[in-house]
Amino acid sequence: MKIGIIIGRIGGIDGVALETSKWIDVLKKMGHKVFVISGEFENWKMQRPDHFLCPLLSFFSPEAKWEQRKAFFEPDKSADNLMDHIEKVSNLIFLELEKWVFFNKIDCLLSENASALPCHISMGVAIKKLVEKTSIPIVTHDHDFHWERGARYQSIHPEINQLVSDNFPLLIPSVKHAVINSFGVETFKNRFNTSAVLVPNVMDFNTPFGVPTPENELFLRRMGVAKGEIPLLQVTRIVRRKGIETAISLVEKLNDKKIKLVISGNHNDDENNTYYNELVDQIHDLNLTNQVIFAAETGINHEGLSDFYARGRACTYFSTYEGFGNAFIESVLAKKPIFVNNYKPVYEQDIGCYGFKTVLIQDSVLTEKAVEDMAEVIYNTDLAQEMGEYNYELGKKHLSFEILEQKLNLLFP
Repeated sequence: MKIGIIIGRIGGIDGVALETSKWIDVLKKMGHKVFVISGEFENWKMQRPDHFLCPLLSFFSPEAKWEQRKAFFEPDKSADNLMDHIEKVSNLIFLELEKWVFFNKIDCLLSENASALPCHISMGVAIKKLVEKTSIPIVTHDHDFHWERGARYQSIHPEINQLVSDNFPLLIPSVKHAVINSFGVETFKNRFNTSAVLVPNVMDFNTPFGVPTPENELFLRRMGVAKGEIPLLQVTRIVRRKGIETAISLVEKLNDKKIKLVISGNHNDDENNTYYNELVDQIHDLNLTNQVIFAAETGINHEGLSDFYARGRACTYFSTYEGFGNAFIESVLAKKPIFVNNYKPVYEQDIGCYGFKTVLIQDSVLTEKAVEDMAEVIYNTDLAQEMGEYNYELGKKHLSFEILEQKLNLLFP
């Protein structure tokens, strides 16, 4: 089968992009031919004709940024210009998608969150137009939804709210929905009386990951972690829901100058750098300037996430909300102990239920007992290794590529 993937960006470290690349690997292993159309390929090397760049699909295109600003942040008194804009741009995207589908003789589409979260309204509208006109089968990989983001995707314009409701998620008879957590399954059942297939985020447990090698021995050293210092890893983007302020507070409470917190991701998705600046202020106020490293600011290039995990002592993952939690599974694959917040709505019912050994906190509160438990893991390397090995075996059983293949056989028979 020829499967065409529509995605705003791919090749980066956001959860949608990471999980899409795994689906591509497994779909190819299953014998499918995969084509990708994206607004950005970030760290991917494009291979034509399988990869096609369509700048209109980018979340950072002028068209997408303008419509987001006018829909949700700086709305005009009337929505007329915005509605005209969405109609015009969605038609342009529709034509690009239609040409791409027919040129590659695509049998089935896979919409990667583009039909779930309205961070690019015109793209979601265009996908619906394409499916309705061509009747091409489509699977939507729905990672998160607008109603889960508070007021982020609520407009003062009723027309925009109705447009979002009509197109996100994509509710037409021929669509198959794949969701990444139990909450998504329940949501489709309760809100829309529609079934969805639960496909958890996974990792490839057959490929070495986060393994110390001579090549990565100095990776963290070049970022500022000196020999003899203890790196804690926050391998996420810098966005508010990641709870990075809790990890910074942990460094302060541990009261050990040898502890270094290494934050891997950039702050490109942080609107106006508001959250990033708050973290910088927190670091300054706690006098932790020499103990927190923003890896993206160091200029050190890397080919993937494996190098970050290879030399870390433990991982902090104090998110308040996640659709699933890629960084958690990465830590499991790298056999690193994890300090985790009981993030909503997923951790307890979709991950913690398997029995992973972690130091777990509630509601982002670092109790004295929790900090003591974390310190024991940090300084007791035998305990850290034991936790890592135990979690690895659980992850291999429940969150592997083999599990993903079983699920994809249901969606692409």
